[in-house]
Amino acid sequence: MTQAAKTLAAEPTPAEFLQHLGQSGEGPHDVANAALMLAALDRPDKKLAAFRAHMAELVEAVRDEAHFARNADAAAKSLATVIAGRYGYEGERENYDDPQNADMMGVIERRRGLPVALGILYIHAARGCGMEACGLLSPGHFILRIGLRGSEALIDPFNSGALVEREPMAAPGYGGIPFAERPDSTDMPDALSPVTDCDVLLRLQNNTKTRALKKRETARAIEILKRMTLIAPKRNILWLELAHLQESLGALSSARNAYEMCLKLSRSGEDISNEAAFALHALKRRLN
Repeated sequence: MTQAAKTLAAEPTPAEFLQHLGQSGEGPHDVANAALMLAALDRPDKKLAAFRAHMAELVEAVRDEAHFARNADAAAKSLATVIAGRYGYEGERENYDDPQNADMMGVIERRRGLPVALGILYIHAARGCGMEACGLLSPGHFILRIGLRGSEALIDPFNSGALVEREPMAAPGYGGIPFAERPDSTDMPDALSPVTDCDVLLRLQNNTKTRALKKRETARAIEILKRMTLIAPKRNILWLELAHLQESLGALSSARNAYEMCLKLSRSGEDISNEAAFALHALKRRLN
């Protein structure tokens, strides 16, 4: 076997990669590669090498541009100059709900995408150059925090990487762009709170799931939820939602397993635990 063949054989499948990522915790993760793996589940004919090469090219270009950056504002401007300016990435406004906008392969091919999809590319490029980068809760819109040498800057990847003022950012519904609620429903009212890389990937997938549900494509929503449970296997709310959808399609055995997983991950007495227990009891009566 050639070395190239050995390397190919050793590379995990997209599902294996995502499962390993989920088992490793909340992050930090290689979020851009993970987003590519999510896209690969729908586009198995596409080769990953070209997309990875492009992401590496972004890193090198930002490194050159940010060489003399001494604070986060300058670093953020370097990111925008390269990603939005040189490579033409920007938010998709005309067809915001197009599924390609949450597909990392489609985003790279078209240089258009949702805020979180574009944000993942900014995170990848920033971290690859030694900057700190994370997503923020910002329920109305996806904003990034960039850190360098003890300074911080907020940027909006959807709007060409523009710098964002902190106080307007804290206002509800910043940006006026629709966004599906976070899948874990955690009570974190501060829009400037950082989120984990796991949250970022879930947010990417939640966009796809929400659009599938709006179109009443329940089977597609179930598939996306399964991917979300790979990424975050300990999020009980994901298992509960998966169980409800599976039961609605008549996949009762799968629904029972998902309800049981939700209960296993929940504390006794929690609302979610009570809901899962009640639903599981009713389901078992249907199965008997």
